[in-house]
Amino acid sequence: MTRKSKGDVGNRSTIRDVAARAGVSASTVSRVLAGDYPVSTATRTRVMRAVRELDYVADARAKAIAGVGTPTLAFVLDDITGPSFAHMAHGVEREATRLGHLCLVCSTDGDTEHELEFIETMRAQRAAAVILVGGTADTAEYRARMSRIADSLASAGSRLVLCGRPPLDPGTPVTVIEYDNESGAYALCAHLLAQGHRRILFLGGKPANTTAQGRERGYLAAHRARGEEPDPQLRLAGDFTRDSGHRRIRQALSQGLEFTAVMAATDMVAAGALTALHEAGLAVPDDVSLVGYDDIPFARDLHPPLTTVHVPYEELGRLAVRTALGRTPDAPNEHLLLGTHVVVRDSVAAVPGQLVPDASARVSSQAPAGGLT
Repeated sequence: MTRKSKGDVGNRSTIRDVAARAGVSASTVSRVLAGDYPVSTATRTRVMRAVRELDYVADARAKAIAGVGTPTLAFVLDDITGPSFAHMAHGVEREATRLGHLCLVCSTDGDTEHELEFIETMRAQRAAAVILVGGTADTAEYRARMSRIADSLASAGSRLVLCGRPPLDPGTPVTVIEYDNESGAYALCAHLLAQGHRRILFLGGKPANTTAQGRERGYLAAHRARGEEPDPQLRLAGDFTRDSGHRRIRQALSQGLEFTAVMAATDMVAAGALTALHEAGLAVPDDVSLVGYDDIPFARDLHPPLTTVHVPYEELGRLAVRTALGRTPDAPNEHLLLGTHVVVRDSVAAVPGQLVPDASARVSSQAPAGGLT
């Protein structure tokens, strides 16, 4: 018999070809490949030799339907390029591998339909769990959609895990793992207030995003705990990117806003803010203090190293896997909350004797054509 070429897709070997080459039945080949039934060493050797010679690849979909093969976990996120999500994905992948599972990653770019299609594919292939990551808009529509997904996955023997997303109604077969966004932001803002800062510019995220809302609540609560109300003009919405931080600082300076410190909703936002401050001729922390949130690795390599809130993203991913695999699919709602803490570095100093309004003139002359956004 002539060996089939690896590139010959049209003549791809079947399990019957392997059985004929090894001189056994197709069911014996299935047992050898699944590893769930005892066969003799000689038979196993013949089957595996035939598999190699014919370059046989089992149909993953067929194996999933049969309930055999390497069990899988699905990790679904909006943006795979985000450093914090990348660290969470690393934790999911490492724990899945340790427990003998294959991890599949899907980046949706915020497309709900894409998310639903991927989840349905994972349900059809009997993935052990589907892990959804990142803040979202906590609406009645969201809760209804997630509840349907949780029920659908549970009926197929799978488990829905929400990481950093709002919990669902009691009784829903879902695992929710969050970190304490609000308390981390509270502690961070309290650190700035303790250094004498009263004009703290907050660079937030999208107003409907639950992660952004939690961090803004912490900012507000820290002020109110001191009997103060921050100036509403110092709260600027954007998104969680470096470019957003850069734009919002330029906007604040061009408008002549007075501030002695900047509290960025993420380290990426803080990185953009740092660049914009440097471009305006302002030194951190001598002129303006700056803090971030997430404690992604490059935060310590900025100049100066960034004071921020540490979020245990990798452990969050590991815990999501361990918890999902340790629960029956139809177990009721489970809600776990991880703590955060402030990491103090060199980007904060005691309040300077002078505020920042004059910096607007230095930035306006550098504005690109079309003005500031």
